[in-house]
Amino acid sequence: MRRATIAAAVLSVSTLSAQQSAPGIGSIKKEEMRADLFFLASDSMQGRLTDTPENKLAAEWIAARFARLGLKPAGDEGTFYQTFNLVTATRGDGNALALRASALSTDGSPSTADEFHPLRFSASSKASGEVVFAGFGITSPQRGYDDYGGDIKGKVVLALDHEPGEADPNSPFDGIVTSQASDPLWKTLAAQEKGAVAILFVRDAHNHPDPFDFARASAGYWPTQPSRIPRYMLGAWVERVRIPALQIAPALAARLLQPSGRQLADLAKASESPKGSAPIPLGTFVDVSTSVTRTIVPDRNVVARLEGSDPALRDELVVVCAHYDHDGVNGADVLNGADDDGSGTVGVMEIAEAFAEAAAQGHRPRRSILLAAWNSEERGLFGAWAYTEDPIRSLDRVVAVLNMDMIGRNEEVPESGGGRFRGLEAQTAESNANAINIIGTTRSASLKEAIERANGEIGLTLRLRYDNNASQLMRRSDHWPFLNRGVPGVWFHTGLHPDYHTPNDDPERINYDKMEKIARLVYQSAWDLASSTSRPVLDR
Repeated sequence: MRRATIAAAVLSVSTLSAQQSAPGIGSIKKEEMRADLFFLASDSMQGRLTDTPENKLAAEWIAARFARLGLKPAGDEGTFYQTFNLVTATRGDGNALALRASALSTDGSPSTADEFHPLRFSASSKASGEVVFAGFGITSPQRGYDDYGGDIKGKVVLALDHEPGEADPNSPFDGIVTSQASDPLWKTLAAQEKGAVAILFVRDAHNHPDPFDFARASAGYWPTQPSRIPRYMLGAWVERVRIPALQIAPALAARLLQPSGRQLADLAKASESPKGSAPIPLGTFVDVSTSVTRTIVPDRNVVARLEGSDPALRDELVVVCAHYDHDGVNGADVLNGADDDGSGTVGVMEIAEAFAEAAAQGHRPRRSILLAAWNSEERGLFGAWAYTEDPIRSLDRVVAVLNMDMIGRNEEVPESGGGRFRGLEAQTAESNANAINIIGTTRSASLKEAIERANGEIGLTLRLRYDNNASQLMRRSDHWPFLNRGVPGVWFHTGLHPDYHTPNDDPERINYDKMEKIARLVYQSAWDLASSTSRPVLDR
């Protein structure tokens, strides 16, 4: 699970109508989940970091369980593995940016190395052209928003970081949650599609007017010493980038703006538009050269399928998922990730067993079930994003995504929790003893109602409070890629706690009684969704 209020809705389960329990639900047992988690989150698994032997072993262990249960492989070439590529990058020599007064001038003014740097996803390329200011550089047709209301073919785009209305809870860009449309890589692809030959990003001087040390930020972006965990990107995205993409200092942006007589802060303020804006020519021309070396890192998800019983509906899927990776070893400390997300992973395996047992007794839901263990969630939700790029069945056939990430503890926020608990009100573990956060329900009322009905016999307290919250929880787990691709999805999450992302996230600290109830809730929800004649819809 990647790095709102208590008074938000808590649902009363007593008013929900009773329903028939899904066949096989009794096979979901805390004792089995405990045994699995003590292996998956043991010191011998070394924190299951992406691209390590232990991470690969975790994938093989999950695949072996799926095979033993008699589930169908849903991966590549009849296997349980869906492969994809991650990418890392190193900065090469020859990165340069020079300003010219006109298209014909040859006496460019070179920028110094501390005024710009290439972005990790940038292509290694050269470009020249007139600079145009394009607001936030966002194109979002579903929101009726476009910063490219004019021709930018052959131009170099200057765009602001972030997004309009970033502190506005009513912003169409997912409220105060950072929207995916504001991702610099996505902005680069949007500019490239419109015909731009390069893109330059600069800090939003209106919403972030505080002093900014660009040289220090640049040194942190391209550190001299490699970090413990490589900075990965999704290969399917990076390989599409064909133009130079650079971050520039505000002082360099001011030089670009000088011929136009405009100020960056004024342009940034004017960019706070509900519909976007037309690009503004700045009267400056630049020559850009970028050199970034990409290294491919193979990765894989583990996916299995239980075939549905209805010939008319079995091509549709209900996805039950979690992520099996964590953060590895830091010095002498093993980051075991028992709750994050060993708990969700063993939940998927236990739910898989329940479906297999029901099938053995002659009971199958109408739709098919996809059981998925994503990899590299901690690195950027990349396993789930990779699936949305290359789904085994088109995404319009995915009825719902039920994602489990951290389902083994009670949410606990200390009075002085610090930045890792930003946006969350102080609360005790005892106050959340029977509670589970369901994140994503504001996107689909019908999916929310299905989960409420499924909870009728289970009796958990469902808290719906973090969809539009400064904690950014809405975008911090594997339901997020699906929501951004138009698929209803929710995240079952017992909440953050002081052991989150520390060496203390161990299997001894898990609340197995509660985890059993949550796994049963997810199973019942999945069974009901897969058995219904209707399907949930995405409201927005």
